[in-house]
Amino acid sequence: MESSVDTNLATRPNDNLGRVVSLKPEGTVSTTKRIKRSFRQIRAEKVFRRTLIIVALVMVALVLGIMLTLVYESTLSIKSSGIGYLWGKTWDPVRDIFGAYPFILGTLLTSFLALFISIPFSFAVAVFLGEYYPEGWFSNLLKNTVELIAAVPSVIYGFWALAVLVPIVRSFESKIGVEPVGLGIFSSALILAVMIIPYAASLGRSMIHMVPSNLKEAAYSLGATRWEVIRAVIFPYTKSGLFAGVLLSLGRALGETMAVTMVIGNTSLIPKSIFAPGNTMASVIANEFTEADHPVYLSALIELGLVLFLVTVVINMIGKKMVSRFTNE
Repeated sequence: MESSVDTNLATRPNDNLGRVVSLKPEGTVSTTKRIKRSFRQIRAEKVFRRTLIIVALVMVALVLGIMLTLVYESTLSIKSSGIGYLWGKTWDPVRDIFGAYPFILGTLLTSFLALFISIPFSFAVAVFLGEYYPEGWFSNLLKNTVELIAAVPSVIYGFWALAVLVPIVRSFESKIGVEPVGLGIFSSALILAVMIIPYAASLGRSMIHMVPSNLKEAAYSLGATRWEVIRAVIFPYTKSGLFAGVLLSLGRALGETMAVTMVIGNTSLIPKSIFAPGNTMASVIANEFTEADHPVYLSALIELGLVLFLVTVVINMIGKKMVSRFTNE
């Protein structure tokens, strides 16, 4: 019996025969894998960071390239009209007299009047969707409708304004004793106000959703009403975001072209009132760019684009400063 056991033990194959036995502890192997993975993550992070830097530099170069191109193409007009181009009141391509003041005034009037009209509606929609009805079928319907307003092409707004809005404005002008033209600064501001409502409303709704619920619950626990919570908690907490939405709407209004061109009246005269016809910088460029039959005329239109570019940049810089101040407060 004992010899049989010994024979089995002697003839049992060695389990480790032919294997390469590693002398490294298991902890060392796992540590090596973690180190390799960490090196890969560091390399990926460096590549990602460099990619972001390249994209940022490309964007800066793109903006500078646009500005330099506008400056270069405006050289003839700058040499011809000088700094007086900005406050010149006459635009006469036949006599090579170019003054951008009527168009600068028309752009600022239509944009800020549209902003003034749209702000109550934008904030009302933002509060309604963010505080009163954040969920539900009606909330989704209204949210999709507001977003659809931003997606409609501007030429559709222009046709709608000519067919519906201009007759209403003409009737209103007759009742208040103004010459019933219908086309003018006021009509342009109204259609712009409709077009820019979604920008401030959407951003405002998102900011109101981000207000911590414990702040509102604390106000309610102290006996505050819904309006008091909105006025004393929500608006102070979201003021920077709400102002950023207003700034975004203003930038959209400054650059709008087609809808404004169709209802503003397209005259180069200085508007005497908000009901008078006028022109914006964008509408002048759209109307007259194909008619520029000599280099100075074409250069004057390009300089008008440069002025619009600089006005937009200045207004956005001022707005960014105000948003930063509100945030720091």
